[in-house]
Amino acid sequence: MENYDLTITEVSKLLEKGELSSVDLTQSVLNRINSVDDRVKAFIKVLPDEALESAKKSDERRAQGKSLGRLDGVVMSIKDLLCTKGVETTAASNILKGFVPCYDATVVKKLKEAGVVIIGKTNLDAFAHGSSTENSDFFTTRNPWDLDRVPGGSSGGSAASVASGECLGSIGTDTGGSIRQPASLCSVVGLKPTYGRVSRYGVISMASSLDVVGPIAKSVEDAALILETIAGKDPLDATTLDAEVPKYFENLAKSIKGIKIGVPKEYFASGMETDVEDIVKKSIETIKSLGGEIIEISLPHTDYALSTYYILQPAEVSSNLSRYDGVKYGYSALNDDKNLSLDDVYTHSRGTGFGSEAKRRIMLGTYVLSAGYYDAYYKKALQLRTLVKQDFEDAFEDVDVILTPVSPTPAFKVGEKADDPVQMYLSDIYTVPINPAGVPAISVPAGFVTRDNKDLPVGIQLIGPMLREQKILDVANVFEKEVKISQRKPEL
Repeated sequence: MENYDLTITEVSKLLEKGELSSVDLTQSVLNRINSVDDRVKAFIKVLPDEALESAKKSDERRAQGKSLGRLDGVVMSIKDLLCTKGVETTAASNILKGFVPCYDATVVKKLKEAGVVIIGKTNLDAFAHGSSTENSDFFTTRNPWDLDRVPGGSSGGSAASVASGECLGSIGTDTGGSIRQPASLCSVVGLKPTYGRVSRYGVISMASSLDVVGPIAKSVEDAALILETIAGKDPLDATTLDAEVPKYFENLAKSIKGIKIGVPKEYFASGMETDVEDIVKKSIETIKSLGGEIIEISLPHTDYALSTYYILQPAEVSSNLSRYDGVKYGYSALNDDKNLSLDDVYTHSRGTGFGSEAKRRIMLGTYVLSAGYYDAYYKKALQLRTLVKQDFEDAFEDVDVILTPVSPTPAFKVGEKADDPVQMYLSDIYTVPINPAGVPAISVPAGFVTRDNKDLPVGIQLIGPMLREQKILDVANVFEKEVKISQRKPEL
């Protein structure tokens, strides 16, 4: 097995024993990127010199007995939605091309303080608007399991980079499924923490009341290690929760006997492909055989969650993207014509800098916030959000964890849904309700279906109560060790 194929947990042990150096690990990952990324296209920017220098410093610390912890010397990628000091941060949008932040996002800062080697910035749907990474203004990332298909989105570059061995773990963001859906489509683990568990400071905003930062990894153990490193109260982000961060990795349970697993009947309605549903139902039986108690539950407002999300999210997008006006930073039409009026600077900068999906969401959001429609749409959506949240709170009075599908289909072909935004939005039907509710959820590999003679991954989603990430990590970890799906690697 090559070094780049190892998990973070495996690498951490080898580094600690002195059987592997961070420089050798980093070089292995760089060689892998050079070998496959021209086809996968996971990265917007690779940082070979900076990464090797960080790896060298990590090795020197270990030699002096001054290791910073389990993640010291581990190679990770960062979604290009998080600010990185001195490194261009674009959100995969032309309007931010050339923007170089003067500070690190809190999550990036915490990873650096833990000794993580940052190998590069990964591709995404521009401003995280999408479920396929086809909406990047630069290029489309490909699924390592079938290069003709999408990796999911918006954290598609992060998921693809982990699945293809171009890093050991990654940081993504999740507003309506943008960590969990690509994790499912790429057969990796993706964790969306409780809203407020991880700081959003330095993360380019999409929809501020829904955005969450979380890990994408090769195993549940790795996701637990990353989460306990990046979680915690941040004085720079007022929405972070003042709650103790558990030792998720050390506390991982070895048994789920007696844990009550809720299966909502609304998540098995029409729309899910039959073989995908078969894998989810087989997973339920597996968890039952491991000692989990399966209980049918109801989340009655599920049918309204997607509509609610696609009112609230564009409204917040419209507000957040208003700052990109061609004056303060990013692309400016003044660079092309110094004689433009102020109105023309706004119009030309935004017209050229924003892609079609960003424009679509700005227009939708502006519409629902307008004076004549605010009460009919936005206010009503806020009321429905409360009901969706209440559904989960009621359910968690009877069960410990909820199990659902992640996506109704496996990865679809590049271009298959590009001209039909509604079909694209429906890709998030099982992941979207979790974000308005604010609860944590994890996607874990569960099996494969066959399309065009290619095996394509399918994941299951485990949802927990607020701040109970440990619960879903426990179930996911025991399930993962039983099915051993994550041990399979794509052939590239």
